[in-house]
Amino acid sequence: MAKLRKMLGQADDPQIITLMRLIETQSKDTLAAWAAACAKERYLEIYEKAYPDDRRLRELIDAVTAYRHGSLTLAQLKPLLRQARTIAQAAAAPAAQAAARAVSTACAVVQTPTNALGFVFYGAAAVAYDKAGLNASEEEYHSLAAAEFNTLAASLRAASVPEEAHPVKINWNC
Repeated sequence: MAKLRKMLGQADDPQIITLMRLIETQSKDTLAAWAAACAKERYLEIYEKAYPDDRRLRELIDAVTAYRHGSLTLAQLKPLLRQARTIAQAAAAPAAQAAARAVSTACAVVQTPTNALGFVFYGAAAVAYDKAGLNASEEEYHSLAAAEFNTLAASLRAASVPEEAHPVKINWNC
């Protein structure tokens, strides 16, 4: 069995470099909308499969949407973002833990645009552990992570605003 990691992928993976370049062309709001949508569509189900009665991450995604639409303030959102970081620490199942990290990191893009890259590493782990289980080879996990990165790059391309007026300015420290 490969040693399970909190996140999968490397900053120099070709798919990650593609994502970084795409992220640099978009505004913080576009990235926040994309990240929250990905979290809801791709990772929330993995967490809720293990913890079906825990609605906190679903409520966080809804709160991010409310914040983006102006019906919730950042001061109201911040405690929910802080709480979300602790949810992963309490999760016992590796896939659910990675999914919770992916959701909380994706939701934090509203504050920190670099999280638009960070959540994909957690999301790749969530998908890989969910699909392959906990005893797969490192190669299988790597292959599933690469496929997830490609899926996320395609979804960001679809969500991108051409020639966006105020793209984020990011200094990638990786």
